[in-house]
Amino acid sequence: MWDEQFEKLLRSQLPFLEAGEELGGDLNLREFGLDSLGVVDLLVSLEQAYGIRLRDEDLTMDTFAEPSVLWATLSRQINSTK
Repeated sequence: MWDEQFEKLLRSQLPFLEAGEELGGDLNLREFGLDSLGVVDLLVSLEQAYGIRLRDEDLTMDTFAEPSVLWATLSRQINSTK
């Protein structure tokens, strides 16, 4: 579904997700500890790692609600810059 780098960066912002616990596409990121500061850190990390800038309209709490939504948004931006 997504690459290892995405999962590593996302997991680093989820303090309530155990190391061996599966990171499913519909996981509620807020329930696993992604707060507003974590969103900002994650955004910066993703933009640097993938060499992109997310569009302003993508910077919503809905985008950062579930891994599958965030990955889809990130993938669209990656593909649009190629």
